[in-house]
Amino acid sequence: MDHEAVLAEYDRQIRREARSDSPGARVERVGAVVRQTGAAHDWNGIHWADVDAATADATIAEQVRYYTALGREFEWKLHSHDRPSDLADRLRAAGFVPEPPETVMVAEAAALPMEPELPEGVRLLPVTDAAGVRLMADAHKVAFGEDEAGLGERLAKRVLTQLTETPDTIVAVVAMAGDEPVSSARMEFCPGTDFAGLWGGGTAPRWRGKGIYRALTAHRTRIAAERGYRYLQVDASDDSRPILRRLGFAPLSVTTPYVYDGGVAPAGGETR
Repeated sequence: MDHEAVLAEYDRQIRREARSDSPGARVERVGAVVRQTGAAHDWNGIHWADVDAATADATIAEQVRYYTALGREFEWKLHSHDRPSDLADRLRAAGFVPEPPETVMVAEAAALPMEPELPEGVRLLPVTDAAGVRLMADAHKVAFGEDEAGLGERLAKRVLTQLTETPDTIVAVVAMAGDEPVSSARMEFCPGTDFAGLWGGGTAPRWRGKGIYRALTAHRTRIAAERGYRYLQVDASDDSRPILRRLGFAPLSVTTPYVYDGGVAPAGGETR
């Protein structure tokens, strides 16, 4: 895979030409900025900013005023190759708080395993309705604990909206051990692009290390390939990065969510 060529296409297709990831959100191109604005449970934030040392501070201040006026917490999705080189320092100086960085990893779908290999007693259940979304929220809770339960509920609301209003943009699945949801994941499609995004995959502690994350990835890879998507993209945590490397994913960049709440109650949207 040509790293520079794929990075250029990622920046163009996913960031500069971003599409809304929720039926209730809109993407705007205002001056140097590509941003998304939606409801409180949607992701609100900056996909792309064409700024330099002379314009960065004013552009940051403009976005703070915009989202604050709407009463929205928002995220500036910073990538390690973004410019100017001190943009992270400028965001912190403006009141943004960084969350843990993740590695943007990409692979060609055709080169990845596509047959899920599940541990005994575990099956994959496609999510298509409210009952399935409830299982996703329960899986999120057992994977991440009570502290993240609220985020799981808000994410579930967003997923249900997508499944109901734009079902061609999302595939969701829950791993079930008997009647217990032990992991969940989704894939979001960007029609008209080469990329499908993999999200989720958190697994209940006692089921980790048994291949469920790999199985969820293979399941979604097959669907992406059938739909004609060339690349799979993941914002990988430290836990999932080694698994993805072994599967054939390569690091493309590092992304850090810089969050500005300005005293606004947390929106709770999953970082992009």
